[in-house]
Amino acid sequence: MFDGSMAMSFHSLKYPSHMMGNVHKHRILHRTMKNPILAVPPSSTLLQTDESGNLPESKNSSGSDAASTNSDSASLFINQATTVGIIGGVSVDSTLNFLKKLVQWSSKDGGDSLPFVLCSDPVLNKQLLSHERSHFPLLSTKRESSRMDHTPIVGNLQSKRAFLERSGVQCIVMPCHISHSWHDEISRGSSVPFLHMGECVARELKNAKLKPLEAGSPLRIGVLATNATLTAGFYQEKLQREGFEVVLPDKATMEHTVIPAIEAFNRKDMEGARNLLRIALQVLLVRAVNTVILASDDMHDLLPRDDPLLKKCVDPMDALARSTIHWAQSVEKGLDC
Repeated sequence: MFDGSMAMSFHSLKYPSHMMGNVHKHRILHRTMKNPILAVPPSSTLLQTDESGNLPESKNSSGSDAASTNSDSASLFINQATTVGIIGGVSVDSTLNFLKKLVQWSSKDGGDSLPFVLCSDPVLNKQLLSHERSHFPLLSTKRESSRMDHTPIVGNLQSKRAFLERSGVQCIVMPCHISHSWHDEISRGSSVPFLHMGECVARELKNAKLKPLEAGSPLRIGVLATNATLTAGFYQEKLQREGFEVVLPDKATMEHTVIPAIEAFNRKDMEGARNLLRIALQVLLVRAVNTVILASDDMHDLLPRDDPLLKKCVDPMDALARSTIHWAQSVEKGLDC
């Protein structure tokens, strides 16, 4: 956990001052992040990495000392069989919301929460946000609207994966919809399981044994997300692989409800964004879909918890958290055998 000893370790390493998240059993407190951070409970070690996943050299250390710090970095982390590596995405808040669920749900029976290493990088946040905005011409600048080269994003994500592997994690997750656009490239060659959020939610829906709303029709699942996520197509692919018929918003719905809802959200017009989102969901639901995968954290957070429409939606982040816990439980059972 982050506690007084964490602060001492942080100070003694003489890294630049920046905010740290405080994860303590059933609560998460956070302030604005200025630099990439790693969080490892219950160890009291905090290290900073650059966008390449490397540890910075201390200004007060010699070259050999700095090299030693880098080479020995993995040994500073906990080495447990259920340690989870988490790569942050577009939003720090979204990453912390996922982490809060992972901590609470894995310890709800009175046990310890899962050990984890969290890697959050503001440079990556901005790269992913620019990619997302480039798919909305009304929201992007001319520079962003031009065809973006996603190679730097993939390289950054691959470096985070490699760093987490060196840190001793036994499973990696990315609680970010957009990052899954390149999941295959990022996970290729991974030495540990690398869970896919689309596979997690599709598998849960398959196991739910849903029945078609109309006799003789296939099981239909709606997907509502940003244009960038829908264009990537990974939710459609994973759902179709499980035998579902996927229903997406048509062009008119995207142009007249989804995109305006995002614009209203960015203007802080929450009521307007909420009403437009409700319309978009209703348009999908009247097409006899069993449920709607709401693959956008901003959209999901717009609706009140008791909203009837929200009860007809599935949050992929929840599925990823449950699948991560299930993976850990499977590992623990294997160790007990």
